Amino acid sequence: MAASWSEIKGWSEDDPSAAWTALLASCTKLSRQPQWKSACDTAGTLGTQPGSTRARHYFEQHFSPWLLRNTETSTEGLVTGYYEPLIRGSRSRNQRYAWPIHGAPADMLTIELGDVYPELKHLRLRGRVVGNKVLPYWTREQLAERGDQVPAPVLLWADDPIDLFFLQVQGSGRVQLPDGRTVRVGYADQNGHPYQSIGRWLVAQGELTLDQASMDGIKRWASANPQRLRELLNTNPSYVFFRELPASNGGPIGALGVPLTEGRSIAVDPRYVPLGAPVFLATTYPLSNRALNRLMLAQDTGSAIKGAVRADFFWGFGEQAGREAGRMRQQGQMWVLLPKGMRPPGAR
Repeated sequence: MAASWSEIKGWSEDDPSAAWTALLASCTKLSRQPQWKSACDTAGTLGTQPGSTRARHYFEQHFSPWLLRNTETSTEGLVTGYYEPLIRGSRSRNQRYAWPIHGAPADMLTIELGDVYPELKHLRLRGRVVGNKVLPYWTREQLAERGDQVPAPVLLWADDPIDLFFLQVQGSGRVQLPDGRTVRVGYADQNGHPYQSIGRWLVAQGELTLDQASMDGIKRWASANPQRLRELLNTNPSYVFFRELPASNGGPIGALGVPLTEGRSIAVDPRYVPLGAPVFLATTYPLSNRALNRLMLAQDTGSAIKGAVRADFFWGFGEQAGREAGRMRQQGQMWVLLPKGMRPPGAR
Protein backbone atom coordinates (compact mmCIF):
# COMPACT_ATOMS: atom_id res chain seq x y z
CA MET A 1 0.00 0.00 0.00
CA ALA A 2 1.35 3.44 -0.93
CA ALA A 3 2.50 5.36 2.14
CA SER A 4 3.94 8.75 3.05
CA TRP A 5 7.35 9.33 4.62
CA SER A 6 5.70 10.68 7.77
CA GLU A 7 3.88 7.36 8.23
CA ILE A 8 7.13 5.38 8.48
CA LYS A 9 7.78 4.61 12.14
CA GLY A 10 11.24 5.93 13.04
CA TRP A 11 12.17 7.32 9.61
CA SER A 12 13.11 10.75 10.99
CA GLU A 13 15.24 9.26 13.80
CA ASP A 14 17.37 6.81 11.83
CA ASP A 15 20.53 7.86 10.01
CA PRO A 16 19.99 6.61 6.43
CA SER A 17 23.63 7.28 5.55
CA ALA A 18 24.54 4.32 7.78
CA ALA A 19 22.99 2.11 5.09
CA TRP A 20 24.84 3.83 2.25
CA THR A 21 27.52 1.15 1.83
CA ALA A 22 24.79 -1.48 1.54
CA LEU A 23 22.87 0.71 -0.94
CA LEU A 24 25.91 1.12 -3.19
CA ALA A 25 26.44 -2.64 -3.06
CA SER A 26 22.82 -3.20 -4.16
CA CYS A 27 23.28 -0.69 -6.98
CA THR A 28 26.09 -2.74 -8.51
CA LYS A 29 23.30 -5.15 -9.48
CA LEU A 30 20.22 -2.90 -9.69
CA SER A 31 21.73 -0.24 -11.94
CA ARG A 32 21.45 -2.70 -14.85
CA GLN A 33 17.65 -2.45 -14.58
CA PRO A 34 16.04 0.60 -16.27
CA GLN A 35 13.72 1.35 -13.34
CA TRP A 36 16.67 1.58 -10.94
CA LYS A 37 19.34 3.18 -13.12
CA SER A 38 18.56 6.83 -12.38
CA ALA A 39 18.37 6.39 -8.60
CA CYS A 40 21.55 4.31 -8.54
CA ASP A 41 23.45 6.71 -10.80
CA THR A 42 22.54 9.58 -8.49
CA ALA A 43 23.62 7.62 -5.42
CA GLY A 44 27.01 7.12 -7.05
CA THR A 45 27.49 10.88 -7.46
CA LEU A 46 27.03 11.45 -3.71
CA GLY A 47 30.17 9.53 -2.76
CA THR A 48 30.58 6.95 -0.03
CA GLN A 49 29.67 9.15 2.97
CA PRO A 50 26.94 11.62 2.05
CA GLY A 51 25.90 12.36 5.64
CA SER A 52 22.49 11.94 7.22
CA THR A 53 20.78 15.03 5.76
CA ARG A 54 21.88 14.45 2.17
CA ALA A 55 21.08 10.74 2.37
CA ARG A 56 17.57 11.41 3.72
CA HIS A 57 16.94 14.02 1.01
CA TYR A 58 18.17 11.56 -1.64
CA PHE A 59 15.72 8.84 -0.58
CA GLU A 60 12.78 11.23 -0.29
CA GLN A 61 13.49 12.68 -3.74
CA HIS A 62 14.06 9.43 -5.62
CA PHE A 63 11.91 6.82 -3.84
CA SER A 64 8.32 6.20 -2.79
CA PRO A 65 7.52 4.14 0.34
CA TRP A 66 5.09 1.22 0.24
CA LEU A 67 3.74 -0.36 3.42
CA LEU A 68 3.87 -4.14 3.14
CA ARG A 69 0.82 -6.14 4.20
CA ASN A 70 0.20 -9.82 4.87
CA THR A 71 -3.54 -9.26 4.41
CA GLU A 72 -5.80 -6.22 4.14
CA THR A 73 -5.71 -5.81 7.91
CA SER A 74 -2.34 -7.30 8.91
CA THR A 75 0.78 -5.14 8.62
CA GLU A 76 2.94 -6.89 11.22
CA GLY A 77 5.06 -9.98 10.72
CA LEU A 78 7.90 -12.02 12.13
CA VAL A 79 11.45 -10.67 12.25
CA THR A 80 14.18 -13.18 13.06
CA GLY A 81 17.95 -12.87 12.99
CA TYR A 82 20.91 -14.63 11.41
CA TYR A 83 24.67 -14.25 11.42
CA GLU A 84 27.93 -15.60 10.03
CA PRO A 85 29.18 -18.34 12.39
CA LEU A 86 32.69 -19.66 12.95
CA ILE A 87 33.00 -23.43 13.33
CA ARG A 88 36.00 -25.77 13.57
CA GLY A 89 36.89 -28.05 10.69
CA SER A 90 39.58 -29.79 8.69
CA ARG A 91 40.49 -30.60 5.10
CA SER A 92 40.87 -34.26 6.05
CA ARG A 93 38.62 -36.72 7.85
CA ASN A 94 39.62 -38.28 11.14
CA GLN A 95 38.05 -39.31 14.44
CA ARG A 96 37.60 -35.70 15.55
CA TYR A 97 36.57 -34.20 12.21
CA ALA A 98 33.91 -36.64 11.11
CA TRP A 99 30.96 -34.55 9.85
CA PRO A 100 30.98 -33.70 6.12
CA ILE A 101 30.38 -30.22 4.77
CA HIS A 102 29.02 -31.12 1.35
CA GLY A 103 29.13 -29.28 -1.93
CA ALA A 104 26.18 -29.51 -4.31
CA PRO A 105 25.45 -33.11 -5.42
CA ALA A 106 25.93 -34.07 -9.04
CA ASP A 107 22.63 -35.98 -9.29
CA MET A 108 20.28 -33.26 -8.01
CA LEU A 109 17.98 -31.65 -10.58
CA THR A 110 16.72 -28.08 -10.24
CA ILE A 111 13.47 -27.29 -12.04
CA GLU A 112 12.66 -23.58 -12.36
CA LEU A 113 8.86 -23.45 -12.30
CA GLY A 114 8.83 -19.88 -13.57
CA ASP A 115 10.27 -21.08 -16.88
CA VAL A 116 7.00 -22.91 -17.48
CA TYR A 117 4.55 -20.86 -15.41
CA PRO A 118 5.57 -17.16 -15.12
CA GLU A 119 3.31 -16.69 -12.11
CA LEU A 120 5.51 -19.17 -10.23
CA LYS A 121 8.66 -17.07 -10.62
CA HIS A 122 11.11 -17.58 -7.71
CA LEU A 123 9.76 -21.10 -7.10
CA ARG A 124 11.77 -24.20 -7.96
CA LEU A 125 11.76 -27.93 -7.37
CA ARG A 126 14.73 -30.17 -6.57
CA GLY A 127 14.67 -33.84 -7.40
CA ARG A 128 16.48 -36.89 -8.69
CA VAL A 129 15.81 -39.16 -11.65
CA VAL A 130 14.84 -42.77 -11.00
CA GLY A 131 14.06 -44.60 -14.24
CA ASN A 132 11.74 -42.26 -16.12
CA LYS A 133 10.46 -40.45 -13.02
CA VAL A 134 11.60 -37.40 -11.11
CA LEU A 135 11.39 -38.04 -7.36
CA PRO A 136 12.03 -35.66 -4.44
CA TYR A 137 15.68 -35.37 -3.54
CA TRP A 138 16.96 -37.14 -0.42
CA THR A 139 15.95 -35.75 2.98
CA ARG A 140 18.50 -35.00 5.69
CA GLU A 141 17.85 -38.42 7.26
CA GLN A 142 18.22 -40.21 3.92
CA LEU A 143 21.44 -38.35 3.14
CA ALA A 144 22.88 -39.40 6.50
CA GLU A 145 21.89 -43.01 5.85
CA ARG A 146 23.58 -42.96 2.43
CA GLY A 147 26.81 -41.61 3.92
CA ASP A 148 29.71 -41.87 1.49
CA GLN A 149 27.33 -42.92 -1.30
CA VAL A 150 26.01 -39.35 -1.62
CA PRO A 151 27.35 -38.08 -4.99
CA ALA A 152 28.41 -34.75 -3.54
CA PRO A 153 31.95 -33.50 -2.93
CA VAL A 154 33.07 -33.06 0.67
CA LEU A 155 34.58 -29.59 0.98
CA LEU A 156 35.62 -29.88 4.64
CA TRP A 157 34.98 -31.98 7.73
CA ALA A 158 33.41 -30.37 10.83
CA ASP A 159 34.11 -31.44 14.41
CA ASP A 160 30.60 -30.80 15.79
CA PRO A 161 27.29 -31.81 14.18
CA ILE A 162 25.26 -29.13 15.98
CA ASP A 163 27.66 -26.39 14.88
CA LEU A 164 27.41 -27.75 11.34
CA PHE A 165 23.61 -27.80 11.57
CA PHE A 166 23.53 -24.13 12.56
CA LEU A 167 25.99 -23.31 9.78
CA GLN A 168 23.39 -24.77 7.42
CA VAL A 169 20.62 -22.75 9.07
CA GLN A 170 22.62 -19.53 8.63
CA GLY A 171 23.54 -20.42 5.05
CA SER A 172 27.15 -19.22 5.19
CA GLY A 173 30.05 -19.02 7.60
CA ARG A 174 33.73 -19.54 8.27
CA VAL A 175 35.54 -22.76 9.11
CA GLN A 176 38.68 -22.55 11.23
CA LEU A 177 41.26 -25.16 10.28
CA PRO A 178 43.63 -26.85 12.78
CA ASP A 179 46.50 -24.56 11.70
CA GLY A 180 44.46 -21.44 12.51
CA ARG A 181 43.61 -20.46 8.94
CA THR A 182 39.96 -19.91 8.07
CA VAL A 183 37.96 -20.95 5.03
CA ARG A 184 34.80 -19.15 4.00
CA VAL A 185 31.84 -21.16 2.74
CA GLY A 186 28.57 -19.93 1.27
CA TYR A 187 25.23 -21.31 0.22
CA ALA A 188 25.36 -23.37 -2.98
CA ASP A 189 22.00 -25.18 -3.01
CA GLN A 190 19.39 -26.92 -0.88
CA ASN A 191 17.71 -30.31 -1.17
CA GLY A 192 14.23 -28.89 -1.76
CA HIS A 193 12.61 -30.02 1.48
CA PRO A 194 11.00 -27.41 3.76
CA TYR A 195 12.84 -26.16 6.81
CA GLN A 196 11.48 -27.41 10.13
CA SER A 197 12.58 -25.83 13.40
CA ILE A 198 14.35 -28.24 15.76
CA GLY A 199 13.67 -25.76 18.57
CA ARG A 200 9.94 -26.03 18.02
CA TRP A 201 10.24 -29.82 17.97
CA LEU A 202 12.01 -29.77 21.35
CA VAL A 203 9.25 -27.55 22.75
CA ALA A 204 6.54 -29.85 21.36
CA GLN A 205 8.32 -32.82 22.96
CA GLY A 206 8.37 -31.06 26.33
CA GLU A 207 12.17 -31.03 26.36
CA LEU A 208 12.48 -27.23 26.42
CA THR A 209 10.20 -24.31 27.13
CA LEU A 210 9.69 -21.72 24.41
CA ASP A 211 12.05 -19.22 26.06
CA GLN A 212 14.73 -21.93 26.36
CA ALA A 213 14.59 -22.89 22.68
CA SER A 214 17.30 -20.47 21.58
CA MET A 215 20.45 -21.56 19.75
CA ASP A 216 22.35 -21.76 23.05
CA GLY A 217 19.51 -23.70 24.68
CA ILE A 218 19.41 -26.20 21.83
CA LYS A 219 23.18 -26.67 22.02
CA ARG A 220 22.99 -27.35 25.77
CA TRP A 221 20.21 -29.92 25.23
CA ALA A 222 22.20 -31.65 22.50
CA SER A 223 25.29 -31.81 24.71
CA ALA A 224 23.23 -33.38 27.51
CA ASN A 225 21.44 -35.84 25.18
CA PRO A 226 24.01 -37.13 22.65
CA GLN A 227 22.11 -40.39 22.18
CA ARG A 228 19.17 -38.40 20.71
CA LEU A 229 21.24 -36.13 18.48
CA ARG A 230 20.40 -37.88 15.22
CA GLU A 231 16.70 -37.97 16.13
CA LEU A 232 16.81 -34.22 16.77
CA LEU A 233 18.59 -33.30 13.54
CA ASN A 234 16.40 -35.51 11.37
CA THR A 235 13.26 -33.61 12.41
CA ASN A 236 14.43 -30.99 9.89
CA PRO A 237 14.43 -32.64 6.44
CA SER A 238 16.07 -29.61 4.82
CA TYR A 239 19.77 -29.89 3.98
CA VAL A 240 22.04 -27.10 2.69
CA PHE A 241 25.00 -27.64 0.37
CA PHE A 242 27.93 -25.20 0.31
CA ARG A 243 30.59 -23.77 -1.96
CA GLU A 244 33.99 -22.51 -0.94
CA LEU A 245 34.38 -18.75 -1.33
CA PRO A 246 37.44 -16.57 -1.83
CA ALA A 247 38.88 -15.02 1.32
CA SER A 248 37.64 -11.46 1.89
CA ASN A 249 37.19 -8.89 4.63
CA GLY A 250 33.56 -8.12 3.78
CA GLY A 251 30.41 -9.90 4.86
CA PRO A 252 29.18 -13.16 3.36
CA ILE A 253 27.66 -13.10 -0.12
CA GLY A 254 23.86 -12.99 -0.07
CA ALA A 255 21.33 -14.07 -2.69
CA LEU A 256 21.72 -10.74 -4.52
CA GLY A 257 25.38 -11.61 -5.11
CA VAL A 258 26.87 -8.82 -2.99
CA PRO A 259 28.48 -8.88 0.47
CA LEU A 260 26.03 -8.45 3.33
CA THR A 261 26.43 -5.44 5.63
CA GLU A 262 26.27 -6.03 9.37
CA GLY A 263 23.10 -4.53 10.84
CA ARG A 264 21.92 -3.15 7.49
CA SER A 265 21.11 -6.23 5.37
CA ILE A 266 18.01 -8.40 5.61
CA ALA A 267 16.72 -11.55 3.97
CA VAL A 268 13.24 -11.25 2.45
CA ASP A 269 10.75 -13.13 0.32
CA PRO A 270 11.49 -11.91 -3.25
CA ARG A 271 7.91 -12.62 -4.30
CA TYR A 272 6.97 -9.47 -2.39
CA VAL A 273 10.19 -7.44 -2.04
CA PRO A 274 12.56 -6.97 -5.00
CA LEU A 275 16.06 -8.15 -4.14
CA GLY A 276 18.36 -5.18 -3.63
CA ALA A 277 15.62 -2.75 -2.63
CA PRO A 278 15.86 -0.48 0.43
CA VAL A 279 13.42 -1.52 3.16
CA PHE A 280 12.64 0.43 6.30
CA LEU A 281 12.21 -2.02 9.16
CA ALA A 282 10.39 -1.07 12.38
CA THR A 283 10.87 -3.74 15.03
CA THR A 284 12.47 -4.21 18.47
CA TYR A 285 15.76 -5.58 19.78
CA PRO A 286 15.79 -9.26 20.80
CA LEU A 287 13.83 -10.10 23.94
CA SER A 288 12.94 -6.44 24.56
CA ASN A 289 10.57 -3.63 23.73
CA ARG A 290 13.42 -1.28 22.74
CA ALA A 291 12.82 0.12 19.26
CA LEU A 292 15.00 -1.08 16.41
CA ASN A 293 13.91 1.13 13.52
CA ARG A 294 16.32 1.45 10.63
CA LEU A 295 16.85 1.48 6.91
CA MET A 296 17.91 -1.92 5.59
CA LEU A 297 18.72 -3.40 2.18
CA ALA A 298 16.96 -6.56 0.97
CA GLN A 299 20.04 -8.51 -0.14
CA ASP A 300 19.32 -12.10 0.82
CA THR A 301 16.66 -14.81 0.89
CA GLY A 302 16.07 -17.94 2.97
CA SER A 303 13.97 -21.08 2.82
CA ALA A 304 12.20 -20.08 6.04
CA ILE A 305 11.58 -16.48 4.93
CA LYS A 306 8.10 -16.64 3.46
CA GLY A 307 5.51 -13.87 3.25
CA ALA A 308 5.31 -10.15 2.58
CA VAL A 309 5.99 -8.95 6.14
CA ARG A 310 8.83 -11.32 6.99
CA ALA A 311 12.50 -10.46 7.48
CA ASP A 312 15.70 -12.05 8.70
CA PHE A 313 18.06 -9.44 10.20
CA PHE A 314 21.79 -9.94 9.53
CA TRP A 315 23.71 -9.30 12.74
CA GLY A 316 27.24 -9.86 11.43
CA PHE A 317 30.04 -12.26 12.32
CA GLY A 318 31.01 -13.99 15.55
CA GLU A 319 29.70 -15.00 18.96
CA GLN A 320 28.00 -11.73 19.94
CA ALA A 321 26.21 -11.57 16.59
CA GLY A 322 25.20 -15.19 17.13
CA ARG A 323 23.73 -14.44 20.54
CA GLU A 324 21.62 -11.60 19.18
CA ALA A 325 20.51 -13.61 16.14
CA GLY A 326 19.64 -16.66 18.23
CA ARG A 327 17.38 -14.63 20.54
CA MET A 328 15.62 -12.58 17.90
CA ARG A 329 12.00 -13.44 17.27
CA GLN A 330 10.23 -10.09 17.20
CA GLN A 331 7.24 -8.55 15.47
CA GLY A 332 7.74 -5.73 13.00
CA GLN A 333 6.50 -3.63 10.11
CA MET A 334 8.21 -3.12 6.75
CA TRP A 335 8.11 -0.38 4.13
CA VAL A 336 9.79 -1.15 0.81
CA LEU A 337 11.28 1.94 -0.90
CA LEU A 338 11.03 1.83 -4.69
CA PRO A 339 12.08 4.29 -7.38
CA LYS A 340 9.23 6.69 -8.15
CA GLY A 341 6.86 5.15 -10.65
CA MET A 342 7.73 1.57 -9.68
CA ARG A 343 5.23 -0.61 -7.80
CA PRO A 344 5.85 -3.62 -5.53
CA PRO A 345 5.22 -7.09 -6.97
CA GLY A 346 1.49 -7.79 -6.83
CA ALA A 347 0.50 -4.23 -5.88
CA ARG A 348 -2.93 -3.20 -7.03
